[in-house]
Amino acid sequence: MTAHEIDYRIYGEEMQYVEIELDPQEGVVAEAGSFMMMDDGIKMETIFGDGSEKDSGFLGKILGAGKRILTGESLFMTVFYNDLVGKRNVSFASPYPGKIIPIDLTRFNGKFICQKDAFLCAAKGVSVGIEFSKKLGRGLFGGEGFIMQKLEGDGMAFVHAGGTMAMKELAAGETLRVDTGCIIGFDQTVDYDVEFVGGIKNTIFGGEGLFFARLQGPGTVYVQSLPFSRLAGRVLASAPKGGGKDKGEGSILGGLGDLLDGDNRF
Repeated sequence: MTAHEIDYRIYGEEMQYVEIELDPQEGVVAEAGSFMMMDDGIKMETIFGDGSEKDSGFLGKILGAGKRILTGESLFMTVFYNDLVGKRNVSFASPYPGKIIPIDLTRFNGKFICQKDAFLCAAKGVSVGIEFSKKLGRGLFGGEGFIMQKLEGDGMAFVHAGGTMAMKELAAGETLRVDTGCIIGFDQTVDYDVEFVGGIKNTIFGGEGLFFARLQGPGTVYVQSLPFSRLAGRVLASAPKGGGKDKGEGSILGGLGDLLDGDNRF
């Protein structure tokens, strides 16, 4: 498997985008909704599956697309080709505040495992599939946030992290426990499973969920500080209920606090 060799540059601080430089006939595959802008001369093509040689043939395309349904993604992906002579640029943006992380798959021996909604784009030829769990605990208790994708190939891929990103290099046997939603991805040498928090008080009153992920080295692990599910949950909790006013920002002052801070809606 030989992916297209692409050059790139990442712009921005909290709301980043990645600009991919394409030589003639080079291409990049991206998730629907991540496109930002492109130069004249770039051809856009919607494809079934991820377009990698791994899914060649009709049956392979069907299986590849079926795997994407399991991760909650669209059946289709979009490929952007440079059809002209000379270099052309195409850019893809972060879906929410955070960081874009470049992943050179050759550094990870051709395979990187990531959260189902972390993938942004990759060089044409990179395979985007699902990482099937062989452990019963991961399947039963990992939840939707623990359905993992795998990126395979020898090219560049780009994943998105919410909030601030932390990279941990785990030694052989070293263990890291992480909230399942805070995982961005890790290389294939890392052993991962879900673990019960334990303790009656932790279970009933902890508020952190009943399970967390246990990652054991050796290998590299990427962790995010703000999973989108956590961000969405906070926004939803603060939204007005039943068409009424929102929760008073004045705390114990309630409506009076709103008047004082200039929020005079009724």
